[in-house]
Amino acid sequence: MSKFRIGQGYDIHRLEKGYDLVLGGEKLDFELGLKGHSDADVLTHAIIDALLGAAGQGDIGKLFPPSDQSIKGIRSLTMLARTREILESQGWAIANIDTTLVAERPKLSPHAEKIKANLAEVLGLSTDQISIKGKTKEKLGPVGEGLAMEAHAIALIFKNEE
Repeated sequence: MSKFRIGQGYDIHRLEKGYDLVLGGEKLDFELGLKGHSDADVLTHAIIDALLGAAGQGDIGKLFPPSDQSIKGIRSLTMLARTREILESQGWAIANIDTTLVAERPKLSPHAEKIKANLAEVLGLSTDQISIKGKTKEKLGPVGEGLAMEAHAIALIFKNEE
């Protein structure tokens, strides 16, 4: 018998000059970057929240609080690897992850396969277990005005029980 759980994750970060734009561990060449305590990888943060939520382990802020100066500038893929370790220590495995990145620009499609490969490597998954979609806000709100990026993620995890 298997036990399944679904988790949902969401994150948003402000776009500003002077920061790198990192999505799924991939540094994109863009004039603006995401501002945050870590590398502000909004896509990876949403995935972390979805995985932690599915496992009943809270959210990214509980595991990596922004008040912890010792992790300032931490790579989000490092945080994702730690999340995987936590899930595995509890007997959970990841079935699949579905994400949506919401941004007016840059376009996600030229980078999607590399981002999927980065995430799959850290999580020990195949790239077909990860979906990455890009959407715009049709110029509406802060994301639509190019002031921020947001990401949504859903993760299915399972545990085989005897």
